[in-house]
Amino acid sequence: MSRILITGAAGFIGSQLAYALWQKGDEVVLLDDFSYGLEDNLIFRDHDFRQEILREDVCDAEMLDRIWLEGRFDYVYHIAAITPLPDCQIRPGRAITVNVAGTVNVLEAARKHGAKKVIFASTSAVYENCRQFPTGEGDAVPPSLVYSGGKFAAEQFCRSYADVYGMNVTALRFANVYGPHIDCLRKQPPVAGYLIRELCYGRQPVLHSNGEQRRDFVYVDDLIRLAILVQEGQGYDCVNVSTNATHSINELYQTIAGIMGKENIHPVYVDSSNYWKKYPGLYEGAYPISEGVLDAEVNKYTLCDNSHALQRYGWRPEVSFEDGLKRTVDFCVDALKRYGEQKK
Repeated sequence: MSRILITGAAGFIGSQLAYALWQKGDEVVLLDDFSYGLEDNLIFRDHDFRQEILREDVCDAEMLDRIWLEGRFDYVYHIAAITPLPDCQIRPGRAITVNVAGTVNVLEAARKHGAKKVIFASTSAVYENCRQFPTGEGDAVPPSLVYSGGKFAAEQFCRSYADVYGMNVTALRFANVYGPHIDCLRKQPPVAGYLIRELCYGRQPVLHSNGEQRRDFVYVDDLIRLAILVQEGQGYDCVNVSTNATHSINELYQTIAGIMGKENIHPVYVDSSNYWKKYPGLYEGAYPISEGVLDAEVNKYTLCDNSHALQRYGWRPEVSFEDGLKRTVDFCVDALKRYGEQKK
């Protein structure tokens, strides 16, 4: 049995990981400041983590020292971050503080107190300026947006701690993750959560561009299996967590609509320049956000090579796109019925 710290544990991925490790028999310590996490994510059929989670911020280095002194952690999964891209653009200072400095705080606490391994949640968004497909871990070039730039910088600090101190650190570059507990309530949810929400309420989803842009989607349970497998890796490693396959946004929509019996609802297509219109501050000021940047983000193509995960860890995705979406729809529809519109 291992003792494991999970930051961002009330979020979509962190909560699912916590439950999987708890089922495995590990002692899990959960931490989240609830900027984006939900208490509902912590409730499982045979365990409720709500009374156990530490409501703390990874930007508090003294707090990290304190909880470490209360009991050493064998492994640390650092998932806490500000992940919505427009939120990072509208408050870049806060995003860098949390996503970069917060990561360094976790690494430093792990260094001082002797964790066996730190596993860092990175993102395939670091490939936003890449034109090599499928994109391998060595193909990344510096990204442009605040979120992806911050994650790229945090990866460099992960490598630094491995190089300078001999620590074991793995960065997992998540493709587009979907599954039960995906956020379908926030202002600009991940696309699968957004589509389910709009169809659940009988509304026409708004799709930007023509819907033919393609993404690499990976199911959350597949991701968690790999996240556990990489505990044994030595030194620094960077791993794509992906299916090495793509589906268009239209295909995603059609599959979800079919599962929900909403084929009679058709999406509305709008220009990519409206992508972040819910964040008017990005369009204002002396230098508004570039329409070219918005167009590139909307129409980007993601296809991540997952051969490194197979060769080093024996991992391959197992859940099909259709089966994963069926499970996702079932969970989200139930959550939306319970919450209604008030947490949108």
